[in-house]
Amino acid sequence: MSTLDVDAPTPTALSVTRDDGVATVRLARPEAANALDRTLWQEIRATFRALDADPAVRVAVLTGEGRHFCAGIDLSMLAEIQGMAPVGADPGRAREGLRRLILDLQDVLTTVERCRVPVLAAIQGACVGAGLDLAVACDLRYATPRTRFSLKEVDMGLAADVGVLQRLPRIVGEGRAREMAYTCRDVGGAEAATTGLANACVEDDDLLPHVTEVARGLAAKSPLALRGTKHAITYARDHTIADGLDQIATWNASALISDDLTEAVTAFTERRAPRYRD
Repeated sequence: MSTLDVDAPTPTALSVTRDDGVATVRLARPEAANALDRTLWQEIRATFRALDADPAVRVAVLTGEGRHFCAGIDLSMLAEIQGMAPVGADPGRAREGLRRLILDLQDVLTTVERCRVPVLAAIQGACVGAGLDLAVACDLRYATPRTRFSLKEVDMGLAADVGVLQRLPRIVGEGRAREMAYTCRDVGGAEAATTGLANACVEDDDLLPHVTEVARGLAAKSPLALRGTKHAITYARDHTIADGLDQIATWNASALISDDLTEAVTAFTERRAPRYRD
């Protein structure tokens, strides 16, 4: 196991290790319940860009150090945002600056979704506010009975704006998403597993081992096939069926005939596990 080199200064608010094609990203602000401060926002983007560019990484696991996955946006950033329109400032320019900041934060989480490899979230404890925005940008989510999912924005007097209102309805359905957003109530891990928000609910001590085992199973599969499948599902979510069919036809026209296909057929014929190149 080794530390992952990213195309950025050594991260300070998260850590990344990799082992046999699986990169494990740990939010590393346990003293603040892994709340997202400005440093962590930017390191998430830099890290997932680096993972996307590294052919040796086939699957990523995202989790948080300590008792909680992520408690949402850090209070220091909220204070910074509230101070973006000082007395005497041009309100138009201040609001344009705020819009640019929101778009930038949205892009951070979309970087997780854009990462070509499957991203699996191991979610313990609190997954609140922007933490839920981060979780729904992942491909798969796993929880424990102690996990607490919550959209708190309405109770704070604002509308969530970095992705959860757009992605959550596609995962749990519009009705459940509206209920979570309007009421701001906590959704436990067991309930989340029944709605599709979590792919499974496992005991606390089993969470990371379980997710890592799933990740290793995926890492043994064709990297090219997984990348194509992830891209097709994400594309189809936002387009018509006809558009999606056209997209996957174009993908397979370029990627169907590959070394991975040859190896899969050969391994099946020889009754052995396939061995795919990075």
